[in-house]
Amino acid sequence: MNESAEFRHTTVLLNEAVDGVLARPDGVYVDGTFGRGGHSRALLARLAPQGRLIGIDRDPEAVAAAMAIADPRFSIVHAGFAEMAERLGALGVHQVDGVLLDLGVSSPQIDNPERGFSFRFDGPLDMRMDTTRGESAADFLARADEREIAQVIRDYGEERFAGQIAKALVARREAGAPLTRTDELRELVARTVKTREPGQDPATRTFQALRIHVNRELEQLEQGLIAALRLLAPGGRLAVISFHSLEDRRVKQFIAAHSKAEVDRRAPFAPPPALALRSLGRVMPGAAEVAANPRARSAVLRIAERTDAPLPASLS
Repeated sequence: MNESAEFRHTTVLLNEAVDGVLARPDGVYVDGTFGRGGHSRALLARLAPQGRLIGIDRDPEAVAAAMAIADPRFSIVHAGFAEMAERLGALGVHQVDGVLLDLGVSSPQIDNPERGFSFRFDGPLDMRMDTTRGESAADFLARADEREIAQVIRDYGEERFAGQIAKALVARREAGAPLTRTDELRELVARTVKTREPGQDPATRTFQALRIHVNRELEQLEQGLIAALRLLAPGGRLAVISFHSLEDRRVKQFIAAHSKAEVDRRAPFAPPPALALRSLGRVMPGAAEVAANPRARSAVLRIAERTDAPLPASLS
């Protein structure tokens, strides 16, 4: 199959993210979510000859796509961005001028039925970003108990019918028909969830929850934010694009924790502590981008800049 023809990806907030992260053209940058390289190619177009860009991705197909970039300033690493400090250290890189994270699932992942990310197509119930390791969604549903399944769907999908869905999943499994296909999961959820927001498929929240769980997305995000802060040089930038509230809340809270001083009530006139980040705000896609690419409608870009203050003791 010709991926370029079948599974195109339109990069969200392309110019805004590059503008936000590019502190100096001759610096060292990390694209922690290479995907199909939209942000990376835009960064390379603006880097000076002595600049350097390191791409990171968990998806073997994304890594294979990155191999097509014939630029001596670019290299690709097969890993999750939570591992960026260790992986960059192995390349002799211990400080960078910018880290860009695009937390969305790429269109080639969503649109390829074999990946199992979407209820729009029938395919194996996989959902792994890295197909070379870990437990698939079908594997998880085949071994987890009702309580664990309900907790995943409730916590990561914010699904109010999580208990009923988990009960139906376990009942089907115990009847000797465990789920292995995306259509099977979609149909089961549709029978179980009796009401849903207008325009939203009943399975939307369940699919999101299982994908987040299988890929440990929120743990990856929390670890990746800490790794990025440790790597950033003074004046370096962190730019993160989120696509749902669970992610954006964590990014917002992380930046706020390192850019906003809390007043010590015991010493209200004491000078504020030095903070490791300076928030540069958030950016939302404009109406034209959303009209051209509906997947951009929920995107939020948050940008912060590393100060020259020392890291908190807990991170240093």
